[in-house]
Amino acid sequence: MPSMTLGQAQKLVAGIDEAGRGPLAGSVVAAAVILDHRDPIPGLDDSKKLSPGRRASLEVEIKQRARAWCVAEASQREIDQINVLEAALLAMKRALLGLQIRPARVLVDGNRVPAVDGYDMTAVVRGDQSEACICAASILAKEHRDRQMLELDRLYPEYQFARHKGYPTRLHCELLRRHGVSPVHRRSFRPVRELLP
Repeated sequence: MPSMTLGQAQKLVAGIDEAGRGPLAGSVVAAAVILDHRDPIPGLDDSKKLSPGRRASLEVEIKQRARAWCVAEASQREIDQINVLEAALLAMKRALLGLQIRPARVLVDGNRVPAVDGYDMTAVVRGDQSEACICAASILAKEHRDRQMLELDRLYPEYQFARHKGYPTRLHCELLRRHGVSPVHRRSFRPVRELLP
């Protein structure tokens, strides 16, 4: 990779977002993305507003055209040990530290930032609606987590994770009561905890 001028380095902004705080199963996933301001990607938006097909195509573009990106997780066990908010911040920290380029600034969706020394970080409420780099991170995190849930659906077909992605829908809660708690369910979440012996 060619070396950057000081001015170019100062323009490197990483966006961070997470997916999967609300579900009853699986990891929480975070992504960090540094976009190339010279090569903007049209159509970036909050991942929840995009169709699955559009999200998938944008994921490919982001991974091909971003200056750097990283996706990281905090596991279901970590969520149960430290709570889901702290686990989300841990996944964000891992994603940031996994970038191959150090950003000059970091924009984090929401009202909290991970504890990482030496970075200029700003929390941006609804940042996935206003900052392209956060939109890109939102897309990568969402796509990664959805694939994780498809894999869990293959491992535990009785819970139909592909349909509800682990969220506490009526169907998921009914299947949880019927089949009991699986190894990938978050035991600290009330609908799961109430079914434990």
